[in-house]
Amino acid sequence: MHGILPLWKEKGFTSHDCVSKARGMLKTKKIGHTGTLDPDVEGVLPLCIGKATKIVPFLTDTEKIYEATVTLGCATETEDASGEIIDQKPVNNVPSENEILQIIKRFEGQIKQIPPMYSAVKVNGKRLYQYARDGETVQRPERTVHIKHIELVDAPEAAVNEQYSFTLRVVCSKGTYIRTLCVDIGKALSYPAHMSALVREQTGSISKEHCYTFSEIQQFVDDGNVGNVILALDRGLDHLQVLTVSEDQRFAIEHGQVLPMPDHLFQEPFVIKCNGEVLAIYQQHPGKPDKIKPVRVF
Repeated sequence: MHGILPLWKEKGFTSHDCVSKARGMLKTKKIGHTGTLDPDVEGVLPLCIGKATKIVPFLTDTEKIYEATVTLGCATETEDASGEIIDQKPVNNVPSENEILQIIKRFEGQIKQIPPMYSAVKVNGKRLYQYARDGETVQRPERTVHIKHIELVDAPEAAVNEQYSFTLRVVCSKGTYIRTLCVDIGKALSYPAHMSALVREQTGSISKEHCYTFSEIQQFVDDGNVGNVILALDRGLDHLQVLTVSEDQRFAIEHGQVLPMPDHLFQEPFVIKCNGEVLAIYQQHPGKPDKIKPVRVF
């Protein structure tokens, strides 16, 4: 079995839990996920199976689309609803829709983020969440991420229990911390804030409508037609350019040979196909500008 299982991760599972559960259901060990989702988060979590595990870093590197709820009036140590409260300020004056729109537009484009202490980013060989659990604080590396688009989905008129929540839709690059984005938007609105809910709606070209829950997948397994829910491997490479070659070039590519640079320079990396079949992913040779070399061979 080779391909992509478009899983809709439900709340309560870690990404690792999902991989373990899928291995048991599909009776195969070679499965990898394409971007961690916290247990409180639901949404699109493509699982790569068999040969498709070779494309995990490429699918992980795609744009993501999220729907996130920002709650003003309360900040937590984890920047989401699961953490201890570290700051509070009653929302006595609810910001207008226009105010929110003006603020969120400031966050479109390239922005700087400092990863939360409760995250998997490594500093000096140790995960930040390990420092946090040990009560230690370390300097966190600033990173640049890209917010392609951000829009206001829902903005109620009134606060509830001195807190005010509104919902955003965010299209962003790999490595974006939506929790941190919510906190930073709150600061720009002059309130402590946290992310109170998050749904990942899309990873690359795989969106919610393509996905199945574990119970739905189990039904396919029981009926003996689980192959009907598996997407082709190249579905996870839609964002890369494709170089189509003839059959007489197949042997060289399948054996990972270094080849001459195509007539027109491709964006790197790029997919090589023959008769619609993905043979390999290639890039420019680092030491020979007129050559290309394989990154992955299938």
